[in-house]
Amino acid sequence: MVVRTLATVVPENSVRFLGHDTHEHDEPHLVYAAAGTVELTVDDEVLTLRRGEAVWLAPFVPHAVRLSDGGMALGPMLHADVVPGQRFRVLGVVPALVDVMTTVLGAAPSGDQIEPFRSAIGEILQRLQRQYFAVIAPTHPVGRRLAREAVRSPYTLVQLSERHHLSPRQVQRIFLDETGLPFARWRSRARMNAAVAHLEGGGSPSSAARLAGYSTRAGLLRALSRETGVALDVLAAAPVEALLAAETTTAR
Repeated sequence: MVVRTLATVVPENSVRFLGHDTHEHDEPHLVYAAAGTVELTVDDEVLTLRRGEAVWLAPFVPHAVRLSDGGMALGPMLHADVVPGQRFRVLGVVPALVDVMTTVLGAAPSGDQIEPFRSAIGEILQRLQRQYFAVIAPTHPVGRRLAREAVRSPYTLVQLSERHHLSPRQVQRIFLDETGLPFARWRSRARMNAAVAHLEGGGSPSSAARLAGYSTRAGLLRALSRETGVALDVLAAAPVEALLAAETTTAR
């Protein structure tokens, strides 16, 4: 029996596992891919989430979920103050969040039992809220969509420009004018933010490197060393501790 079929055994719970049509909530909301492939449609974008990946939604953001390949999704509501600071934020895989959501699936809390889990999820998300490196998102609507894709995809500037019907020169101008950084530098810092958040959430340097678009752990550590000024051997020995120590002494 496939996961999708198993999820319908308890009918009153099946919608949270199998997806839903467009709607919105008056509370912040998390969409978490528990299995298979989850397609989240939000602001005319279709975001494909694999197992363990999540998207953090602000209140009153219409969204819909479709599932394939044995997909199963969870959508816990969050406390009112646990907001992403934008309409939605693509989180990728956050190991600490995966641990909590796996426990949710096993424990199946209800009623007053839900509160400790909601608080635990909120604490993880609040830690992810800060940026290690200062990065401003473009305000241009197409530039904003391109920026989100640039962080999580391997596409080159030329490929991204074609996908969003802009020229590379237009993209460079949008990023320079609205973020103060050339596209390549913006992308590198945004990806390193995702990698640092992954490390702080319990992820390994190797998986953080893949998330940041580097083929090896060493490549990510070299990039972080260049950006922070922290010696490579110090980062290699204890990356999280070294980054936190550097953050307390240097403004980014």
